[in-house]
Amino acid sequence: MFKKDIPPSNRSKVKSSVQRGLRQKLLETYPGFEPFIEDVMPKKASLEAVKLPERVTLYTIYSTPLFFQPIDGPPVPHLRLVHAYPSAIPTIQIDRGAIRFVLSGATLMAPAGQIVGVKAEGKEEICLIGMLKVGTEEIKSKGKGVVMDEGHYLGDGLWRMHLD
Repeated sequence: MFKKDIPPSNRSKVKSSVQRGLRQKLLETYPGFEPFIEDVMPKKASLEAVKLPERVTLYTIYSTPLFFQPIDGPPVPHLRLVHAYPSAIPTIQIDRGAIRFVLSGATLMAPAGQIVGVKAEGKEEICLIGMLKVGTEEIKSKGKGVVMDEGHYLGDGLWRMHLD
């Protein structure tokens, strides 16, 4: 999704009513953020929207990326936010052999619809976040096939983007 570098873009302040709606949508989509929501999106903080390629909007507070949202999809937490609150989203694990492929933007293969963090065997940090194409039970039963087409991974254009 963000394989190339992302050029700087204009930022716009988000209206407080829209900010409340986004905050509520984030909590509905990721109930694990509920204990941390005041730290993640304080009510008095000024939320900014940054337009990205492919009709995606990145939301930031104080130049800290929080989440991005495709025009027709749910909000997806930025990896920096996921690293700060790793227990807030569900995760799946990949084996060591898949790490280099995932970190170069490859399609995640495994044997729907839920956004998950991907951890690598033997590593602490989540290295990829994206939407599963199939449910975890189906992944376990089939053992192969496409699980995730695209996502936000360590070292991609969104990860390298400078917001200062």
